[in-house]
Amino acid sequence: MLLMTSQIALYQEMGILSARMVDAARAQDWETLIALEHSVAELRDTLSKNGDNDLSGTDLEHKSRLIQQILEDDAEVRRHTEPWMEHMRKFLGSGAKQRQVERAYGASF
Repeated sequence: MLLMTSQIALYQEMGILSARMVDAARAQDWETLIALEHSVAELRDTLSKNGDNDLSGTDLEHKSRLIQQILEDDAEVRRHTEPWMEHMRKFLGSGAKQRQVERAYGASF
């Protein structure tokens, strides 16, 4: 039962962190968002190393609800980060194209 409880506890901690990730994304606090994502990744790695334990029906339902909330939080984070990421892709892409043109034709054309 200790392993089952700790597995649920890990999912609960991931849920808490994913909710904080939503708050960070809404606030456009990218540094906090990245730090939280690293923490979630560590928990995910711990879960994958320990494998899936046979959970009771109640624990399995609880795990399912936690995972669903984490996925909903992930979608919300993406809703806030994707526009910023697209802007950065365009910004970085235009800089790379400009450097290619400058290399091809010289800095003053």
